[in-house]
Amino acid sequence: MLEQDRLQNLRRRLTSDEINALPLFHYDGPVHLIRDLPAWQSALDDLRSAEVLGFDTETRPTFRKGKTNAPSLVQLATGNAVYLVQLSWLPFGPHLAELLGDSSVIKAGVGIRYDMQSLAKLFTFTPAGLVDLGSVARLNKLSSQGLRTLAAAFFGLRISKGSQCSNWSLQELSSRQIVYAATDAWISRLIYLKMKELAFNFGRSGDRASQRR
Repeated sequence: MLEQDRLQNLRRRLTSDEINALPLFHYDGPVHLIRDLPAWQSALDDLRSAEVLGFDTETRPTFRKGKTNAPSLVQLATGNAVYLVQLSWLPFGPHLAELLGDSSVIKAGVGIRYDMQSLAKLFTFTPAGLVDLGSVARLNKLSSQGLRTLAAAFFGLRISKGSQCSNWSLQELSSRQIVYAATDAWISRLIYLKMKELAFNFGRSGDRASQRR
C-alpha cells in the first residue's frame, strides 16, 4: 500500500508560484527524428522491446473558431531514447498504427485517448495498451492531473510549456521544439513508472497491459 503521508503529500495542490520555483528540467538524452520508413524500421527494435513507451503528440495551433488541425508530431520514449515521428515527412499509416495497436506495449501519456482519436482520423486503427496518466491521477485523488503539475508533484521538477503553441507542421523543427517534444514523452514514461512503483490504483484507465507488474 502507498504510505498515507506520501499519498497526502502528492494530493496537495501546488501553486503556480511553487511550480515556477522548481528547477527546470529538460530531456538531454538521444533524440531521433523519424522522417522516412528506413529510419522507422531502425527504431522498431528499441520501440518493440520496451514494456512502456512515453507518448505524446504535438499539433499546429489554430486561431480560427471551430477549426482544428491534425497532429504533426508523434513522440515515443523508451528507456534509451526519444523518437520524434514528423508526420509532415512520414504520414501516419500502418507502420505506426501497428505499434500503437499492440496491447503488449504500454503507451502512457496525458490525454492519450484524445490523441489516438485524432490520429485515427488520419488512418483507421484500434489503439491498445493505453494508460491515461491524468485519469490515473484522478482515480487516486491527486490534484495534479496535467503533465506539468504531475512532473512537479512526483519529481519536484518544472517542465517548460513555452513551445506548446509553436508551428509543429514545419519540416525543420527548431532545437527548442525538439527538446520540448522529447521532454514531454520522456517525463510521461517516468511518471507512469513512478505510479507503478508507488502501487497506484490504475482501475480501468487502460487495458490489461496497463496492469502488468
